[in-house]
Amino acid sequence: MKKKKNKSALKRARQAEARRIRNASIKSAMKTYMKKALLAIQEKKDPKTIDELVRKAISMIDKAKSKGVIHRRTASRKISRFTKKVNKLLQGSA
Repeated sequence: MKKKKNKSALKRARQAEARRIRNASIKSAMKTYMKKALLAIQEKKDPKTIDELVRKAISMIDKAKSKGVIHRRTASRKISRFTKKVNKLLQGSA
């Protein structure tokens, strides 16, 4: 005998899948911008470009936080560690 699924259960599954895809996209973008900023620093690009990339990376972390993809304290920790790493690399290259 085939088991029939609830309408609400099917809708929940659709919603969960849509959210999973959206969350993965936001999280991936956040990581990409963080990598771009760190790479720009290591390649010793001009300070204007570095500043722009760092701002964008922090902005993406905040966006992920506001969308509920990551917890607010996780976002705060990521921004703190990222900023610390960026400053250390900038000190080393100066």
